[in-house]
Order: sequence, then C-alpha cells, then structure tokens
Amino acid sequence: MTKFRPLHDRVVVRRLEGEQKTAGGIIIPDTAKEKPMEGEVVAVGAGARNEQGQVVALDVKAGDRILFGKWSGTEVKIDGEELLIMKESDILGVISA
Repeated sequence: MTKFRPLHDRVVVRRLEGEQKTAGGIIIPDTAKEKPMEGEVVAVGAGARNEQGQVVALDVKAGDRILFGKWSGTEVKIDGEELLIMKESDILGVISA
C-alpha cells in the first residue's frame, strides 16, 4: 500500500467480508448484501489535541478488529483497494480474539 498517514484522530479501515449465506444455507447475492460493519484498522493518526494542546493518543492501533456504525466513514480507493477513513469516535468497539 502507498504510504498514507491519516491525520489527527482519523483511522483507515479495511472492511471485512460479510457472510455469503444465511443460517439456513441460502446464498445471498452481492446486490442484496449489506456492507459489513466490521473491519480491520490499517493505519491510525497521531491523535487529537485536548484543550491544553497536548496530543491524546488513540485507543485503537493497526491490526485491531473493530465494529463501526453502518454509515460511518468516507469511502476512498488507495492503490485500487477500497478503504474507509473515519474518526475514532465513529468506532463502536474493538473485537477481542
């Protein structure tokens, strides 16, 4: 991937693929699938500044598996790969292994 560094409290996320079948075994066509709300953090910014001007580091790091809101982030294409750029506050939580 091209060297891309998000600024401040922004995070670059790669969506993880959703299920291809329902629990009953019915295959879901691409046109009917909802975009997954689960992803992997690719890169993080340095952090936001607080009222005292100090940089506050982010709670997420590259490699974390996260959940985010359905309409979160801005879709971008970097080196042909579709990614999302969102603020850390759009992230709902980190999924533990």
